[in-house]
Formats: sequence, C-alpha cells, structure tokens
Amino acid sequence: MTSPVWHPFTQHGLGEPIPLVTRAEGAVLHTADGRRIVDAISSWWVTTHGHAHPRIVAAIREQAETLDQIIFAGWTHEPAEAVARGLRAIMPQELTRVFFSDSGSTSVEVALKMALGYWREHDPARTRILVLEHGYHGDTIGAMSVGARGVFNRAYEPLLFDVGTIPFPRPDREQETLDALEQACVSGAAAFIVEPLVLGAGGMHFYSPDTLREMRAICARHGVLFIADEVMTGWGRTGTLLACEQAGVVPDILCLSKGLTGGAVPLAVTMATEPIFAAHYGPERARMFFHSSSYTANPIACAAARANLLIWEEEPVAERIRLLSERQQLRLDALARHPRVRGARRLGTIAALEIDGDEGYLSDLAPRLLAHFRERDLLLRPLGNTVYVMPPFCIDEADLDRVYAAIAEACDLL
Repeated sequence: MTSPVWHPFTQHGLGEPIPLVTRAEGAVLHTADGRRIVDAISSWWVTTHGHAHPRIVAAIREQAETLDQIIFAGWTHEPAEAVARGLRAIMPQELTRVFFSDSGSTSVEVALKMALGYWREHDPARTRILVLEHGYHGDTIGAMSVGARGVFNRAYEPLLFDVGTIPFPRPDREQETLDALEQACVSGAAAFIVEPLVLGAGGMHFYSPDTLREMRAICARHGVLFIADEVMTGWGRTGTLLACEQAGVVPDILCLSKGLTGGAVPLAVTMATEPIFAAHYGPERARMFFHSSSYTANPIACAAARANLLIWEEEPVAERIRLLSERQQLRLDALARHPRVRGARRLGTIAALEIDGDEGYLSDLAPRLLAHFRERDLLLRPLGNTVYVMPPFCIDEADLDRVYAAIAEACDLL
C-alpha cells in the first residue's frame, strides 16, 4: 500500500525512495532495512549535540511524566521560566524579553509583528520591511514575504507583502550593499531582517563580520530595527554561540530555534529589547501582543531546551565545535583541489562548495547527487549544485571521512 504521507520539499512524482528511519544515536540514523546512515546535515540543521543525547532524553521523559501541556496565555511553568532565565544569562544583556513559539518560521513571524507593533506606537507610517537578497526565513506567509522569491513560493505571490530588497554583499562589492541599505533606511523603513554571516537555504552564501557590523550601524543611525534570524546560525554553527558575536553586534530582535532544544523537539524563541516590549505594555488591552499558538512554551519542549542550556554550561561544547571546524577545514582543503569544485568555504562547522554543472535550486545535478549520497548511506541534501556539510558536533573522524569521500566521488562520477 502506498503511504498517504505528503512529504515536504518532495516531488512524489519522481518515485524516489523514502527510507524509513527507526532510530538514531549521535550522528547516525538506522533504517528499517538495516542501513546505517551518517547524518551529515544534522537532520535539516537542528541536531547539535547528536541524536538521542542522554541528558535531553532524560529531561523529556521526566517532564512528560509531570506536566505535558498547559496554556501559556496568563499561565506559566518552571521549564519555561528556567529557559528564559538561562537565555538571559548567555544571550546579549540588551535582549531582556523572551517570547516562546514553535518553529523558526514562527519566530520570524513573531519578530516581524513585534517590529510593526513597535512602530504602531512610535511612527505608524513606518511599515516597510527590508530584506537581504537570497535570504530565507521560513515557509509561513510572513517568513516567505521576507525571503527570496522564486519557484518555491511563486504560487503564493498573491499572499506575500512587498519588501525592500538589499543586494547581497558579494566579495569586493560590499559597499553597494551598504549604500543601498543606507538609502532604504533614509526613506524610513521599519526593520531590516538578516541571516547573520551565512545565508542558509539561499545557497550557503557567506559574508564578513565587518559587513554585518556596518549594516547594523546603518540601521542604528536611522532608527531602523535590526532583526537577526539566527535560527540556523545560532547554537555554535558558525563557531560561536551566535554569529552576531563575531561582528560585536546586538540586534533589536533575535530569532532562535533548531538547536534551542539540541534538535530533539520543536521550540523557538524571539528575544527582544525592552523598548520593543514597552511598546506593547500598558493598561490598554488593545496594545497587548496578539500572537500565540496552542503549544506555546510546551513544557516538554522547554525541558529539552533547559537540558540543552545545561549541556552548553557544563560540557566542553565550544571545544567540540573547534575540533569539528578544524577537521572540516582539513577535508575541505583537500576537496577544493578537485577541478570540478569551486567556491569551497567554511565558517565554524558549516562547509560548502559548488560542483560544476547545472546551477540553481532546480539543477538537474541535484537529484543525481541526492541519489548518489543516499546509495552510500549518507544524509546529504544539496541545494541545487551546492553541497554543504553541517553535521552534529559529535560526528567521528571515520564518518566525516566517508562524507567527504562521497562528495569527491560525486565530482568524478556525476
């Protein structure tokens, strides 16, 4: 019997196999047909410390036996309070408020609504959102609106709101980006949203901390709110807890998800400065922040996040990130010498490159690469002809070797 499941970002008409995963541990997935799969992309960038981390699993189990779910509007619980306190302790001190939601896309929706709510109280004419070319912020309506337009959202254009697009800061052309941002901010924008240092789904495009710092400074000069979407870049992926740290930047609004729970269960937060909160604060009920979902700050998810925070506090996570970054660089340097490889690059534990051939998200090379990696028991999911490696921090040397050997083989065969 054919499965009734409709999978995301999957063209079922191609008849590609969909493996059934039965369990996972560390950087490895196990399938129903007995295969051992190396998870080289952290199951869509979420798994940081490894699958089924004992401390996170124990926290989920214990919480599920105590309090599984409670409305969060007007009520609270200790797991959420503990996560909020923990985030306040390690995130920039200017970010005083923690708003819970369910996913990266939703944390972006919350950020946009916070920004517009702020300007409703201070200057209602400021409603324009600025975005960075090639950006991706999720697949809900607001998140799609502030992301790159293309084949993946063309059908939904009638639902998307207009934005101002700032050109991506290409090497040696950063000033064009800064000039465009300056002009857009002079015109009175409400907010500018960016993925700091790395544009993920848009093609793993990197840009410098200096450029990020200058973009933040331009927004500050003109009073434009700066939203940092660290859903992918946060939790050590770029080598530091936040990518913004490398530029000495503190955003007005910060979006976090994915690694927030170590990747075990869905949870997101949007952190904001006190002026953002104050714009929604007062005795008037009409000024409250109108956003929620049924599972806001779910206690089980919060327990996982609390365990993740303790892992960061008590275990040598930074050292694991440093070692993985060095190991990635060694292998990437060797692979970069292949004649079909171009643009080999790394930031923290994120490595990426292009393989010469058809370009673009719908490149004909992409399905061949997917099949090649699947047949070699690897979970790698290229973005068109862009291949990236973003494994859990616990991946061992042998499995990392397997990943890079398969990429080199793909360059030879495909």
